[in-house]
Amino acid sequence: MRNELMKRMVVLVVAAILAAAFVALVGCTSRTSAASPTPPPDVEVAVVQQKDIPIEREWIGTLDGMVNAAVKAQVTGNILTQNYAEGSFVRQGQLLFEIDPRPLQAAADQAQGQLAQAKAQLLQTQSGLLQARAQLLSAEANQRKAQLDEDRYIPLAQQQAITQQDLDNAKQTNQSQTAQVAASKAQVESAQAQIEAAKATVTAAAAAVETANVNLGFTKLVSPIDGIAGAATVQVGNLVGPSVIAVTTVSTLDPIKANFTVSEQEYLSLTRNDSTMKHLELELILSDGTVHPYKGRFAFADRQVNSSTGSIQLTGLFPNPGNTLRPGQYGKVHASIGKRTGALLVPQRAVNEMQGNYSVAVVEPNNTIRFAVVKVGDRIGSDWIVEEGLKPGERVVADGLFKIGPGAPVNPKGAK
Repeated sequence: MRNELMKRMVVLVVAAILAAAFVALVGCTSRTSAASPTPPPDVEVAVVQQKDIPIEREWIGTLDGMVNAAVKAQVTGNILTQNYAEGSFVRQGQLLFEIDPRPLQAAADQAQGQLAQAKAQLLQTQSGLLQARAQLLSAEANQRKAQLDEDRYIPLAQQQAITQQDLDNAKQTNQSQTAQVAASKAQVESAQAQIEAAKATVTAAAAAVETANVNLGFTKLVSPIDGIAGAATVQVGNLVGPSVIAVTTVSTLDPIKANFTVSEQEYLSLTRNDSTMKHLELELILSDGTVHPYKGRFAFADRQVNSSTGSIQLTGLFPNPGNTLRPGQYGKVHASIGKRTGALLVPQRAVNEMQGNYSVAVVEPNNTIRFAVVKVGDRIGSDWIVEEGLKPGERVVADGLFKIGPGAPVNPKGAK
């Protein structure tokens, strides 16, 4: 019993010693941890660089033909033939489609017949005029003879060489011939009026013939320009007419237009120096990332600014040998518009934006943080131009901003 009690006492003493040692160890560890300071966080920094850089711009552009001529039917009829291969190069005047000409040919023949009839009527009225003039000449001659007879009979009647009846007969004959002259003149004037009417009829008939021939010519749909002919929107046998959409479109593609939109502010900056626009060299980056091998030039600006978007459309021209580029393609129009001297550059990821305000975390010479409000300009690749708020050679935090606050010490890395 005594031995068992001694064993229990030994166990309790050993346990107490171990507990005291554990408490002492924990207390020592706590004091050591409290005494060791937390090291400053590591941050990646970049040096504010100052250098001359080209000012470049890039806009989304849409390609379009230099001329896009829509070929439409001018007369109503059924498509008889298609005479070109879709997507092929065609020449000006080349036949593309033919409309059934038979109805219009009949109309042209009818108009030609009406013209011949009008010409015959004109000849008939001209013949009537000649007859009326001949009758007028005869009447005038008879009237002059009657006048002479009357003038001769008057003194003879006074001398009683002839009877009064003879004088009265001479006067009656003269009056009758005078009336005949007036009637003949009226016939001449009537014949002249008929001729004018017949001439007008001939003119109208000739115009109808011309119209019929023009309409007959419209049955042949030809290319108005040299260019690439697009897909046909109609097939052989379809009924077409002036109200139907274009049967196809022909486009000139060399050079090809690239239409792109710039803001009003960019447009003003480009046009302040007119020579900049005239000598602007454009580069076309296609949708697959390849660069068009031929440089383009600025062509013109649209006539007005879009009031709803505050932008204006500009057009550039690019050589397109082989017509490889086609209307409707998208691409990026790239241009170098000038040079910026002594620009300050920082990485874009070093700039914080909040509600339109920009700031950067500057690492002071004593490796503490100062937040500086900056005014930013254009983006150049992965860098940002800083207009105000920084000096060349200053260090800014490019990575690790979430670890720091104003005045906090840091361990800068990466700066050169």
